[in-house]
Amino acid sequence: MNQVSAVDFLLPLLYLFFLLSIAMGVKAGIAGSRDFLLAGRELPAWLCGLAFAGASLGSMELLGMGAAGARYGLASAAYFGLGAIAAMLFAGLYLMPVYYGSGARTVPEFIGMRFDGKTRTLNAGLFLTMTILSAGISLYAMARLVLALELFERVESVERMGSQSFLFVAICVPAALVLVYVLLGGLMGTMYGQVLQFFMVVAGLLPVTVLGLMNIGGWSGLKARVAATSYVEAWGGHGVGSGAGLASVGLAVMIGLVMGAGYWCTDFRVVQTAMAAKNVNAARRAPMIAAAMRVLLPLIVIVPGLIAIGMPTPETQTMVREENGAIIHEITVVPKAAEAGKGLVPAATDSVTNPMEGNVLTDGRGQARLYYAMAMPEAMARFLPTGLLGLGLAALLACLLSGVAASMTAFNSVFTYDLYEALWKKDASDGRLLVVGRWAAVGFAVLAVGAGCAAMRAGSLMEMLAGVFAVVNAPLLATVLLGVFWRRTTGHGAFAGMLAGVAAAIAHMGLTVGAEQVRSWAGGWWAVVHRYPSGLAQSFWTAVIALGANAAVTVFVSLCTEAKVQTELVGLTNVEKPARVWWMRPERLAAVVLVAGLVVCVLVG
Repeated sequence: MNQVSAVDFLLPLLYLFFLLSIAMGVKAGIAGSRDFLLAGRELPAWLCGLAFAGASLGSMELLGMGAAGARYGLASAAYFGLGAIAAMLFAGLYLMPVYYGSGARTVPEFIGMRFDGKTRTLNAGLFLTMTILSAGISLYAMARLVLALELFERVESVERMGSQSFLFVAICVPAALVLVYVLLGGLMGTMYGQVLQFFMVVAGLLPVTVLGLMNIGGWSGLKARVAATSYVEAWGGHGVGSGAGLASVGLAVMIGLVMGAGYWCTDFRVVQTAMAAKNVNAARRAPMIAAAMRVLLPLIVIVPGLIAIGMPTPETQTMVREENGAIIHEITVVPKAAEAGKGLVPAATDSVTNPMEGNVLTDGRGQARLYYAMAMPEAMARFLPTGLLGLGLAALLACLLSGVAASMTAFNSVFTYDLYEALWKKDASDGRLLVVGRWAAVGFAVLAVGAGCAAMRAGSLMEMLAGVFAVVNAPLLATVLLGVFWRRTTGHGAFAGMLAGVAAAIAHMGLTVGAEQVRSWAGGWWAVVHRYPSGLAQSFWTAVIALGANAAVTVFVSLCTEAKVQTELVGLTNVEKPARVWWMRPERLAAVVLVAGLVVCVLVG
């Protein structure tokens, strides 16, 4: 990799300076719990839209897009691009008016208003668990990344510390940084930070794509290095067929919708940015602005992964030269993981600290399993020169802090409003809620660090994270959709359906694994009755089964129980409220964004 200089470390430090400055500037405006937890609900649409886009670009999402580019090729642009865009537009058109118009402060609170208290509490508990796990996985993944890139290899104190101790410190420090600026700036400070992060990602990763294409011979050179057919066929591992052109795009979009709709439509970590808008029209436009930003964004993070897999695989080399009559042998040693990998993507190892150390892991066919999450970082380290490398590292740091901060602020609100106030202290004062919200942030930081340490034994992190989303978000999506669009849905039906969806998802994860996986937290903890071609395929079918089980049980129980009367559902089900001026109607913006996303996906798919 290119040498990391003092300039490269200066840029991440400058980012941290601006981030903390923003939080300190916002702190003066925090007068109560509404300001701290909800950003006062007075922000403009453009800021909420950029924050919505930034909140969805945590470190695991960024690494995941690069990994998808290396593993599945440009077809993954349809998965992360058009599939996500369609879900975001749907959220803006149909769900935001209900979320915002209901007056609910959180998604679980809306669930309680639409159904009942027990369903609200169940959803809140599942959501809080998911935020802790996902934040812990992100912290651990980035800590491993720092070790793998050897960013601090020349620091003597780090060498004396050892990998295990350094890994723990690398988990704790980002968590502490996030805690500080969330305590200072609350949700508003976090959202301004997410706007800054979005531009950092574009500035830091666009040069990776440009310089990578120059190194590999341009677009034609990339196509020559990587066989497109192998990536199109890779989507067939989901058991829903494969093909080329429009067929592969359609397949990827369907997978993206199933896997991503629960995230974009119901996950409060991103939804909270739209619910902080100043009015319902601004709340509707926020996901649409984010969708417009996302049309080309996947190419910035997916193409580098594809370039990484297409580059020559590094090998240990011996150069012999003669100097003053003496024959000198110069040996360039490449780690075993890098030699056993493909292109710049190293093989996975059994090391829980540094993925470049340890014994290389193999799949059932005896071939080395690739650690695809390293595709983007390795491309960054290979192509970015001094100075620009620091900008790329700042982008990675921004994604980590932004993702963890989004989880922390969402955790604070849900814990404060949906557990503390709803269950324990219904008459709590605003000052008391503010104190609880701040202490919730402290508790979240501690629990996230614990989850990060536990993730050391979790196996495949990407697949585990996708599995967590499938277990929690997919059942919630069915509950929300039925509640918003079918007035007959009852509280008992929603509660039973959510339990059934979660149970079905857990059972499926516990009995299946991906072809390249071992039995771990990512699946197969009871027995292995079926092996999917990939971990993504396992998560996809987990989400499908959870959705189906939830919907079936919810409908059945709802038909057997008494529904709320019409007057109790005012503002809690979908009611179309178009803007007064025809060209300002969100449907037109949504149509333009969707067509643009479709054009991009067809061209590259």
